Amino acid sequence: MINVPHRIFISATGQNAGKTTFSVGLIAALLKRFKSIGFIKPIGQRYLMEQGFKVDEDSVLIEKIFGISRNLNIKDLSPVAVEKGFTEKYIEGVSKGDYARDIQESFNRVARDKELVIIEGTGHAGVGSVLDLSNATVAKLLKSKVILLTPGGVGRPIDEAMLNKALFDREGVTLAGVVVNKMLPEKFNRISRYVRMGFEKKNIPVLGTMPYQKRLDLPTIREIYEEIKIRLLCGETYLDNAVDKILIGAMEVKDAVKYIENNSLIITPSDRIDMIRAAVDVQSGRLKKNCKIAGIVLSGGIEPAVKVMTMLEKHKIPALLSGEDTYSIASKIHSMKVKIKPEDKNKIKIIVDMVSKYIDIDKIVENFK
Repeated sequence: MINVPHRIFISATGQNAGKTTFSVGLIAALLKRFKSIGFIKPIGQRYLMEQGFKVDEDSVLIEKIFGISRNLNIKDLSPVAVEKGFTEKYIEGVSKGDYARDIQESFNRVARDKELVIIEGTGHAGVGSVLDLSNATVAKLLKSKVILLTPGGVGRPIDEAMLNKALFDREGVTLAGVVVNKMLPEKFNRISRYVRMGFEKKNIPVLGTMPYQKRLDLPTIREIYEEIKIRLLCGETYLDNAVDKILIGAMEVKDAVKYIENNSLIITPSDRIDMIRAAVDVQSGRLKKNCKIAGIVLSGGIEPAVKVMTMLEKHKIPALLSGEDTYSIASKIHSMKVKIKPEDKNKIKIIVDMVSKYIDIDKIVENFK
């Protein structure tokens, strides 16, 4: 094992607690204190093909933002990719790899000449148990203390943290502290005070509490296009438009316009030319001054006439076409998991500023010596 003075394992009490978001902000903050930082996500469940390897998308994100894997094979940032059928093969004994060894060897390469390594787990403390590599087991393998993220509330964060702590305790892994994330802004001060009091009674350090940032959960048109995999009709230049509101344009135009707000995405059947014209009128300022349309998704699969396409192009409205009905495509968009992308400069700035403001970086550094 390479002697790295600082190792920080980021775990959570469940999915979508904000591990990757926190990792981005934490690395940005720690780069002001350490000259060299490494990153590894030992087990990844959502991967991309990068340089010919299956690499977890969070590892790709960190690398593209910070460029911290110089002189490394990017696969070392994501040594185990759990692809479809991987778990079944492992249970059947078909998959005979020594994954613990792979993780250890990748960590050693990532850690070489580094002052600190951030290790991002997958889900709660028990995730990975089916592969004999739970988050608790991997944290023990890499001899790291843990920061545990849990969503906001008063009772729930403490209940879930104690359940996860039991698994870490069983492996002899130290819980260095918790971060309570996604607290409702209007209740932030009150909940933060009570949750700190609650964890203090359990002798668990609170390293920070962070408010819910709606902007981080809102997609861009590009994310909808790439995630849902629907056809782009026009407006490629404007795919990075942020979506603040999703509106189904199934009502009369005069009623629909009342609900259109700045950066609205309108989902409407492709034969609703009246609704498309209303979107153009909003964009041009003829209706609702200082209100812009983020984009439009046309359902039903029928491509609009050339004059309609020209109108959308002229007014810089990106348009996507789906063969599904309006309700189905709207449901898919609403249920999307929005992930931070390297090109999301505004979101990354929000994350960096939030961690800097709400997280006690001094306490983290002290706890991980």
